[in-house]
Amino acid sequence: MRWKSGFVFALVLGCAFPAIAQDPAPQTLDQIAPEIDALFTAYQADAHVPGLVYGIVSDGKLAYVKAAGVQDIDAKRPVTPDTRFRIASMTKAFTALAVLQLRDEGRLGLDDLAEKYVPEMQGWTYPTADSPRIRVRDLLHHVGGLVTDDPWGDRQQLLAHEDFAKMIAAGVPFSRVPQSSHEYSNFGYALLGRIVTAASGMSYNDYVQSRILTPLGMTATTFEVGAVPRERLAVGYRWENERWSAEPEMRDGAFGAMGGLVTTADDYARWVAFLLSAWPPRDDADTGPVKRATVREMAQGLNFTSSVNRIGSSGQTACKQSLAYGMGWRVAQDCDLGLTLAHGGGYPGYGSHVMLMPDRGTGVFALANRTYAGPSAPAWDTAVAMEKAGLLPPRAVPVSPAVADAFAATRAAYAAGTLAPLEGRLAMNFLLDRSAENWAAELAKLKDQVGECPGAEPLAPLGALSTAFRLDCERGKLDGMLLLAPTTPATMQALRLRVAP
Repeated sequence: MRWKSGFVFALVLGCAFPAIAQDPAPQTLDQIAPEIDALFTAYQADAHVPGLVYGIVSDGKLAYVKAAGVQDIDAKRPVTPDTRFRIASMTKAFTALAVLQLRDEGRLGLDDLAEKYVPEMQGWTYPTADSPRIRVRDLLHHVGGLVTDDPWGDRQQLLAHEDFAKMIAAGVPFSRVPQSSHEYSNFGYALLGRIVTAASGMSYNDYVQSRILTPLGMTATTFEVGAVPRERLAVGYRWENERWSAEPEMRDGAFGAMGGLVTTADDYARWVAFLLSAWPPRDDADTGPVKRATVREMAQGLNFTSSVNRIGSSGQTACKQSLAYGMGWRVAQDCDLGLTLAHGGGYPGYGSHVMLMPDRGTGVFALANRTYAGPSAPAWDTAVAMEKAGLLPPRAVPVSPAVADAFAATRAAYAAGTLAPLEGRLAMNFLLDRSAENWAAELAKLKDQVGECPGAEPLAPLGALSTAFRLDCERGKLDGMLLLAPTTPATMQALRLRVAP
């Protein structure tokens, strides 16, 4: 048995307690593979996608990959895990990590003004006299006040760097005051590409290639579509007038940092595995090109949150997600899947999607070769199917010695009917909040209801200083929570007990 739902602390009487449910035996990925394949097969037909590839990364490896359809309609070449697809805005996570890597090395600051690295921005006219000037951080989180520019920005891929410099120098019309709201901006991430160049002293492409892609072994990944062997390229198509037509291939240019990468399923799985390896925090040596703590920083959705439906068929019935934009990722808390990081990629000729579940060590991605046909719904539905099959157990939070000691003392106090076993372990507020006499009366009342409690379920800690617990008693069960104070040694600041409903 495991804790089926999260535990929410409320330091008042009547606080919420976890529900416990018996889990069925988990299925295997092979057993639910037909269900997953059916999701993507239906998507491919409904969205008129010539070809796609999708994969599941789990426990550091590409656990499942499947290709369908063709990469080139005329040549009838089938898609394989080695087929090169543009991933469009899924490139933004690489850009964000490059910026954070440069920050780690002291070559830029997230709170630096962007114009420090892009001097053409210095002459911009802001929308109000009290508008803050755009920081590097604002561009990462899409809170720079720039307008949403998905269709326009996608067609700037060919823009020459010198022409982009002239565009920046001419100024931009603002959609809103910077730092006042989230609004997605490709232009903003193109500016981040220039910031990477200025801070590193090398071109954005060369920096990402040498500092991120090559160390991860992503040898088939490039920013230059012209460098891809023709027989391995997924040609990008649009569906119009009941037929496919090829989109123009756009060579790499000034907007590459917002969406220029071309990759394969095998290569992209290396990226996903690297990102997921940042969880959980641990004492192991850092072996990746960027520190684990820095990767986890990308998941901090610090700006304007919203409440949204989950993507996919369960979206209307699942509980709402709390969504914010981190750094190159849309970050959401999901009732069933936990912490999720996701991003789509839409581009002339291509659509893609990736969603990570860091606390479950699993990610799902899909790449397709039809304009804006991002396979987001089947990717999320795959994750939900895996969760229902018992294949996404949350990582257990370890029980710290302090919590284990406090729990043992709590059980002794219940058995004794007094707080005596907790003497010397209570924080200064504990008896101010409730007297020892009142506690003795409460323990006696609980014993009248459920009797002695000789057994206990495994603890469900939320961190190193708190846990929910359940005691197995003679006439029922007793739910509880304990919360330790930030003292050395750790002392108990709160204890709650109630008969399990």
